[in-house]
Amino acid sequence: MNKASHKISLTDGETEISCPEGVSVLVAMHRAGLSKIPVGCRAGGCGVCKVRVVSGQYHVGKMSRAHVSEADEAAGVVLACKVFPEGDLLIDPQGKFYKSQQK
Repeated sequence: MNKASHKISLTDGETEISCPEGVSVLVAMHRAGLSKIPVGCRAGGCGVCKVRVVSGQYHVGKMSRAHVSEADEAAGVVLACKVFPEGDLLIDPQGKFYKSQQK
């Protein structure tokens, strides 16, 4: 049986990828050959891949509180390497290395 797949869209209005159930947004973006979200440690510790989930259901793995506070998380600010969609998501990259013109 195939796993469910969810649509991940960026607020740039141009980027849309498919993310299989159980795969992080960052991994799905990498698999799609896109670098719209900066990549750092991939383990939730560096904060480079910070995004804000504008809409949609998801769950997160363990993230460094040095980069994502409980208040941030409650406001939808999470690390792309540790966010797993449970439905379609609209995300807005937030990391300091994010550049909207990247491929």
